[in-house]
Amino acid sequence: MLRPARSGEAHSLVASPVARVEPLPRVSPATRLFLSIVLVWGAPALAQDAGVASPPSVLLRAGKLLDVKAGRVLNDQGILVSDGRIVALGPWEGLRVRPAARVIDLTSQVVLPGLIDAHTHLLANIPETRDGYLLMLSTRGPAYRALEGSAHARATLMAGVTTVRDVESEGSGYADVALRDAIAAGLVEGPRMLVATRGIAAVGGYLPMGINPDLAEVLAGAEMVSGVEDARRAAREQIRGGADLLKVYADWPDLRLGKSRPTLTVDEIRAVVEEAHKGGRKVAAHAQTAAGIVNAVNAGVDSIEHGFEADEAALKLMASRNVPLVPTISPIQRWAEQATGEGRELAARRLESLRKMLASARRLKVRLVCGSDPAERAAHGRNVEELVAMARLGVPPLEVLRAATVDAAALLDLSSEIGTLEVGKQADLIAVEGNPLEDVAALRKVSLVMRAGKVYREVASPQR
Repeated sequence: MLRPARSGEAHSLVASPVARVEPLPRVSPATRLFLSIVLVWGAPALAQDAGVASPPSVLLRAGKLLDVKAGRVLNDQGILVSDGRIVALGPWEGLRVRPAARVIDLTSQVVLPGLIDAHTHLLANIPETRDGYLLMLSTRGPAYRALEGSAHARATLMAGVTTVRDVESEGSGYADVALRDAIAAGLVEGPRMLVATRGIAAVGGYLPMGINPDLAEVLAGAEMVSGVEDARRAAREQIRGGADLLKVYADWPDLRLGKSRPTLTVDEIRAVVEEAHKGGRKVAAHAQTAAGIVNAVNAGVDSIEHGFEADEAALKLMASRNVPLVPTISPIQRWAEQATGEGRELAARRLESLRKMLASARRLKVRLVCGSDPAERAAHGRNVEELVAMARLGVPPLEVLRAATVDAAALLDLSSEIGTLEVGKQADLIAVEGNPLEDVAALRKVSLVMRAGKVYREVASPQR
């Protein structure tokens, strides 16, 4: 803001005290650019919410508080939230007198950290037809897809998911960056987002398949590359475009072979990893086959997505490199529930195979992280079904909860900010009626959602 000079001041426009800043010293253009980058981009990912006004202080009374790290339930706890963070936590008797703008009574509820979904596609809404993916790409532009994504983001937040790792925009370019920033600015409601932008696949190694070759570069679900330097260029472009992480496709179904096979080479994946790691970003790898997993892990990726055909050797390698698995079971569970005839039998066999794979992964100490992989409108906001599916396949409730909280936060490099309810961390929390340590399905009935200290969903507790 500028104002005219007052008497005694130089006859020029001077900065208002409201907007006054100290001038930068005389420095070179390169130094100015460096300082600007540090100021704008040097803050951690949680600074995304800095553009939103701090909500008023809140004191919550939790009938039960779930400590996911220790695996215990604490009775009658108080949580004091101010400026979007937890500033005090402990027995209600000791906190009840603390001043707050609002008190929320959750004495009949179980309170736990906000959930984290590490494998979403908020901009995906694939019609349930044979050529649905192609139809999505050819009839909806990035602007429309971003608007769709805002609806999916709100549904996701209302389900209790306060942070997502969105692992590529499925042909909508950098629209996921726009959605991330709009949520951070408070323009639309949604979870905190880390985005992968376009994704990186080998030429011919991702959707849509079987289209006119002349249209392959126009209608592409990911950025197609061929060769190490091409992969490196794609990584740099996507980082420049605003990616928080990068996504590679290490394998893909081969229509002629009738099964998946490795696509990107180890060297191509390694080039992407090198560029990502130089900038403090991680790389997620789509890999269903054992060979694809081994290639991706040897190239240095930070997580394996799906891993359906992981064998003992691949899982041992993941464990030795501390590479977590994001198994994305719920789409297969939905397929099993909806299919008929031979399709239902095939889905049942796949679920049984996944049960054995998860048991091996747990035995070998491979860390599991929740990722629901929603691809159509009906799946967005049903993220909890991934946790229910994990429990059905034999993962104990506490491990399931950790997969969507503390272990997911570690994968996202946000352990100091989210994933547990502790003093100093972001006030991301939810409340449910039942105890998810006894039945994970209790997470389906979320009565309160708070992200960064702001209440987005509040359902009145039933009278007792």
